[in-house]
Amino acid sequence: MEALFQVVVFLAIATFGAALARRLGLLAPILLVVLGLALSFLPFFPHVRLDPNLVLVGILPPLLYVAALETSVPAFRLNLRPILLLAVGLVIFTAFAVGTVVHLLLPQVPYSICLALGAVVAPPDAVAATAVARKVGLPRRIVTILEGESLINDATALVLLRVAIAAATAAGGGVGFGDVAREVLVATGGGILIGLLGVVVFGYLHKRISDAVLDNALSLIVPFAVVFAAEEIHASGVVAVVVTGLGIGHKLPLLMSAASRLQVAAFWGLIRFLLEGLVFLLVGLQLREVVRDLDEPFGFLAGITAAVLAVVFLTRFVWLFPATYLARLVPRVRRRDPAPPVQVPIVLGWAGMRGVVTLAAALALPLTLAEGRPYPRQLFIWLAFAVIVVTLVAQGATLPTVARRLKLPPDDPVQDALSAAAVQQQASRAARERLDELADGAPPAVVERLRGLVRSRTNLAWERLGGTERETPSQAYGRLRQEMIDAEREVFRAARDSGKIPEEVLVRAYRDLDLEESLLRQESGE
Repeated sequence: MEALFQVVVFLAIATFGAALARRLGLLAPILLVVLGLALSFLPFFPHVRLDPNLVLVGILPPLLYVAALETSVPAFRLNLRPILLLAVGLVIFTAFAVGTVVHLLLPQVPYSICLALGAVVAPPDAVAATAVARKVGLPRRIVTILEGESLINDATALVLLRVAIAAATAAGGGVGFGDVAREVLVATGGGILIGLLGVVVFGYLHKRISDAVLDNALSLIVPFAVVFAAEEIHASGVVAVVVTGLGIGHKLPLLMSAASRLQVAAFWGLIRFLLEGLVFLLVGLQLREVVRDLDEPFGFLAGITAAVLAVVFLTRFVWLFPATYLARLVPRVRRRDPAPPVQVPIVLGWAGMRGVVTLAAALALPLTLAEGRPYPRQLFIWLAFAVIVVTLVAQGATLPTVARRLKLPPDDPVQDALSAAAVQQQASRAARERLDELADGAPPAVVERLRGLVRSRTNLAWERLGGTERETPSQAYGRLRQEMIDAEREVFRAARDSGKIPEEVLVRAYRDLDLEESLLRQESGE
């Protein structure tokens, strides 16, 4: 009962913190981390020790899955080169840079475990990147690259971490190249195979299920089932979840009914909101536990912390500029993808926030090395925690300002509206042609009503190109129809209260009115 009470308290605080952040115009992840830091020092507040397995197997898979579901596969494929350069190349580069610096400062500590620390702090967090990038309103391509990077880089870091820990704890202090190659092949190749199998199996089940509630339940099971299957063969659960999410998300319109898609989207929106808030709050709450066993002198602690932070910050920029511009020296690449303005790699470099995966990986570091040799494990955990807090709070809080100061060229809303209107016109033409094929025998009034609906949808798409402050016909329709819906609701509610209709009738009427209002709000952009 006490554990359940604590979970409810944490969720309540996370919800309150997110609401307060919206009220103050702040980024919720940053406010929740700061709130957790403050609460960790209150003597009466529950003591929290984060279980790394809970994060890596219980919290991360659903968050990665929903992020992959919402990722555009064509956009992901189009930006595959920069995504892989960041998610694989930059993670390895950062890990070795951090490991080398830490080994130089702590020469008595084996390089392999220093490399493990580098792998821990190397990957920007999927949750942090998605939450901050979308809130800031960065250009679409930058958001795609950041999301793609955050989907894959955890797998790179965790595989490298596994290899480094194996080297640090193996008798003789090392592993062979064949062992490393086998580990990488099993982790990545096995993860891809399990992920593709998940697409086939769960895609088939989604297509056979017609009940929206069952579709919802199956959707919740998918990321955990895929992770457990991958872990069973020692493959990367992260890779498996991402592959499954990308595949099912790309085919979602063919796999689920409209009711299922609406319900699944609402369900995952709630799950992501709660888990993201809980994750960032838990990160802040670890401070008391992290600093409790530190016994290094303050000067040394400050120096090594500053050195690791500097390496983590600088390696991202050192890698990004060559990765962005050197590849475009090849004429074929330059023609296909012209060089972006310098503001783009600067913003990408500034968006290197770390999160809960870094802390969970740090807590998973071994207690001792080969042959029981000790090493400063608590110091390594502190360094990982410092990287999370500083990058998330400092970089995350200043990212909106950096993006505004650099005056990044935003996505063109007129071009978006023009493309949408052109496609909508094609869709309306296809709808009219199908209606003409089936109109024989249908009541003329029904056919004419459907024709009017098609015309109104086409007109709405073109009205968005107007750029005028005057109320458009569609806006006037939405405003007046909203007032009518409110009036209808009041009549149904009064009839229920007076006993004229049962509760079930009210629920059905409200459901229909709620769906129509939701559609009105989507069309008006609310």
